[in-house]
Parts: sequence; structure tokens; C-alpha cells
Amino acid sequence: MPNTADIPLSVLYVSHGGGPLPLLGDESHRELVANLRHVAALIARPAAIIVISAHWEAEKPSITAGANPPLIYDYYGFPKQSYEIQYPVSGEPVLARKVFGLLKDQGIEAELDERRGFDHGLFVPLKIMYPEADIPCLQLSLVKGLNPLEHIRIGKALAGLQEDAVLVLGSGFSFHNLRAFFTPVTAETQAMNESFEGWLIDTCSYQDLDERARGQRLARWEAAPGARYCHPREEHLLPLHVCCGAAGRPCRMFFEMSILGRKASAYLW
Repeated sequence: MPNTADIPLSVLYVSHGGGPLPLLGDESHRELVANLRHVAALIARPAAIIVISAHWEAEKPSITAGANPPLIYDYYGFPKQSYEIQYPVSGEPVLARKVFGLLKDQGIEAELDERRGFDHGLFVPLKIMYPEADIPCLQLSLVKGLNPLEHIRIGKALAGLQEDAVLVLGSGFSFHNLRAFFTPVTAETQAMNESFEGWLIDTCSYQDLDERARGQRLARWEAAPGARYCHPREEHLLPLHVCCGAAGRPCRMFFEMSILGRKASAYLW
């Protein structure tokens, strides 16, 4: 893939790793941290960031609308310093209302949430990418039921944000089988992991796929090789569906890495 610092601001899906581990110097997240820093250097500095986090599901698309959302330490069993992480980034109520309007214009009923804070799907990758915490942010939820077509449609409604120097960031994990992280890798499980990653890379990057065909592949993601092994539950995959909908084109770059001993990927449009 090309390596250039002249990539226009657009859409990014990242694998954000295991809880706060990327911020704690965990060796199995070294490649993830390096990738996030690399991507931040590649893209133009955004005026604001909208994060679709795997860690927020709501009855309808919900948007953080507070001016100063608190952090939500939505992980368990980590060292004390994990719950003292700070990322004092501001919210963006004006942008939240614009996102609400974009969704409404496409017939998508949404909700503004002035009370919810920022979960680790936001503050973990952004503390690595933009440690100064000086770019206002908001979060957009997934929708309960986790319908892939619905999330592609939500992404399409966000497409206009690219003209406002807004970074649309899908924060998930291309491999998310929690039980597998605590069991040895076998030839069979490695093959399933690698097969699904190969399918995902092809789906997101193949230039000869039109967007209708790409959307159909993503809608039927469960039929991909190794799909349900890699995603027993799909909440960490669906931020990618939102990103693909928002981008409306094949990705410009993809990045392969090892996280927690499993193959994972990230995508830049």
C-alpha cells in the first residue's frame, strides 16, 4: 500500500486492543501503539473527531452532546493506574446536533445524550494518537440488535462530515474472541484468524468491488471463513461497517499487526 503524508482526512477503523493495556506499556500491544502513532502522522489534523465505539450500544443511534463528558472506565480487573488515566478532551455539542440532523435527513431516528461520558473505545486510541487532548470529540453509539445493514446506513449518513475536517473513527477490534485470548493458538485457530483477516482486507480494499457489492459482503460477514470464531459477538466489528458506509469507497491503506498474540488489522479511507 502507498506510504504518503499527503493522504486527505477521511475515515479510520482501528483495532483498539484489550482494555487499557495499550496505555500500560503491554508488550503484546506494541504494534498497535506504533500503528496508531503512524496513522496520526499520516492524516491531516482533524478539527473534531466522531468515534463509533464498540463499547456503547443503544436502542437508537445516540450521540454524546455534553460540553465536557467524563471518562468511563468500562473495564475490570486491571491495575489501579488504569482507573486514573486522564484524557480531558472537550465534547462538541454543535457537531452533535449536526450529526443528529444528518441522521434525521436519512430517515434515521437518533437521540442526543448530554450526560454520557467517553468510554475507553475513545480515550485509549486517542490518547496515543493525540495525547494533547486538544481536539474536541463526540461518540456515536451502535444500535442494539447489531444489524450490519443498519450500521452501513448510519455510516452513509455521516459522509458529509468529511467536508468539515471531521475524522470519523471506528474503534473496535478486527479479532475479538475473549476466550481465545486465554487459550493456546493451534493450527486450526490460526487458520481461522488468518482466513477472516484475509477476507476483511479483501472486502475493504479491493478496488474492483463496487460499493453495492462491498456492502453485500459486509452484510453477510457471518459467511466469511472463521467469522464466528473471530467474532462470537459482532460489536467490535460493526464500527467498521459504519466506516465503510461513511467512506463509500475502498480503503486507501490497511495495516496488519499482532495484538495479544492474534492477527488484527486497521483501515484508512
